Amino acid sequence: MGAWYTIGIFAGIGAALGVAAAALLTRVAIALVVSAVAGAVLGYLFEGGAEAGAAIAGAVLGSIGAAPLVAGTLRRGGTRMGTAAILLGAAVIAAGLAFVPVLGYVEALAVPALGLRLRRRAPDTHAGLRSLTK
Repeated sequence: MGAWYTIGIFAGIGAALGVAAAALLTRVAIALVVSAVAGAVLGYLFEGGAEAGAAIAGAVLGSIGAAPLVAGTLRRGGTRMGTAAILLGAAVIAAGLAFVPVLGYVEALAVPALGLRLRRRAPDTHAGLRSLTK
């Protein structure tokens, strides 16, 4: 098909790696570095430089996008293992969908958009204290 197809595959796989790393690791920075390194290794191992760059970009976007979901789930009482299991399943499905033409690019852009949307919808931390000031 061409280079655009394989670059899209690795962008989607990188996004899936970022989601999986964010689900498994406690710190966002560590998840970002681990998923970016894993994406770079996979990209160079199977294809080349452009694919490795796309995998790194997808991994960074995926881990940043999944971090608010993980934090919100844990804050609302979800368990770390349950959250990790669900997000690992979603990451496997996302990695499989990356092989559909153009969907890898869409995944790499949709995950951080979801994270941004979740971050905007988060309630204000001290919203309940305003009623005490009256």
